[in-house]
Amino acid sequence: MNKGNLLRNVLAGAGIAAVGAIGTKAAVDYFRNRGKEEVVDESQGDAQETAPNEVAYATVEPSSVQSFLDASFGEAGRYVPNRPPKVFDYQGQQYMVIWAYDNKQQKNQMLAFQYVGGERKMIASVGYTNDKTDYNLKLSGTPFAVSVNGNLLTSGQSETVGTSDVDFVLA
Repeated sequence: MNKGNLLRNVLAGAGIAAVGAIGTKAAVDYFRNRGKEEVVDESQGDAQETAPNEVAYATVEPSSVQSFLDASFGEAGRYVPNRPPKVFDYQGQQYMVIWAYDNKQQKNQMLAFQYVGGERKMIASVGYTNDKTDYNLKLSGTPFAVSVNGNLLTSGQSETVGTSDVDFVLA
């Protein structure tokens, strides 16, 4: 099965119907981008990465993950997306990363999920304000880390100094 179809299956399973284009790019560039991904070549169709350092991704509007967040956490409107989500395939594994504002806890949140054998598991949860950052990370065994103020974190449950943004990056 090609990567584009795998990404569409991940999105469909999460209840995300509004899928934009599917593209590929160098993984380092993909993770560096905090904005919406631009797909240069719409004719790629269901794109497939061709090198180990490439990622296949789907462009998804932030608002399209709202129903997923409502269903996953049982409180409609608690989490409101505030940055373009990343839905991608890297080295044969599928992931979804969502940045949202948590109206209940009054903080930003980054949530990362990995899809294994049709099951979705949360591999990272990071809550952050300018005063404090708390995290629960299970990124061991993945090629990823969470960047908080330039520090790369991969595992554990703790808290650190505050930040205005958190990135999901290659470790």
